[in-house]
Amino acid sequence: MSPDDAPPGDDEKTRPPAVATRYDTLADLYVGIPQLAELTQQRPQPEEEALHYLMRLRQSTTPEEAITFTAFAIQPKLAIWWGHECLRMMPDALTALDRQMMELVAGWIGRPDAAMRHHIMREALWAPAKSPGVHLALAAGWSGGSIAPNDPAQVPASRAPRALNTAILSCLARADLSRRPILLARFIDMAESLFKVY
Repeated sequence: MSPDDAPPGDDEKTRPPAVATRYDTLADLYVGIPQLAELTQQRPQPEEEALHYLMRLRQSTTPEEAITFTAFAIQPKLAIWWGHECLRMMPDALTALDRQMMELVAGWIGRPDAAMRHHIMREALWAPAKSPGVHLALAAGWSGGSIAPNDPAQVPASRAPRALNTAILSCLARADLSRRPILLARFIDMAESLFKVY
């Protein structure tokens, strides 16, 4: 039997596209996490696709809303990875505390489990300052599951995206005014790829 005659391996089988968004429609997102409406002036049009809405936000007078929308719309783990990458683009704006928190988050992204998530949340809650990296760690800690190891209550759906939004926009605010539009465009370019079907 030659390799050509062998049945296809798992890596060669067709897989359905991964779902990157939390909700199927933008209307469902705004109903499911109503706190998003408190943070954005723009609203999606009926039947508007997420990618089109992202581009409309990007071209608006408040393009930062594209960051806010992405933080809420994308599945938590993927959104936190995106936030981590946004912060990595601004090494000069990061403190030692930011880097420490980002290292914890990177470990969790690679191997997400409840114990690590609770550890990150504890470290972030007790951090001496609420910096971008700490907010990113809070987003990871609040990304789902129980609120604490000994408390079965679920984390409210708005906590992680709100913390992620704060992480990215507060880091962006540390950049020189002349660099902010460039960095914002890069962040939104990365966000755009998350809304495309793979």
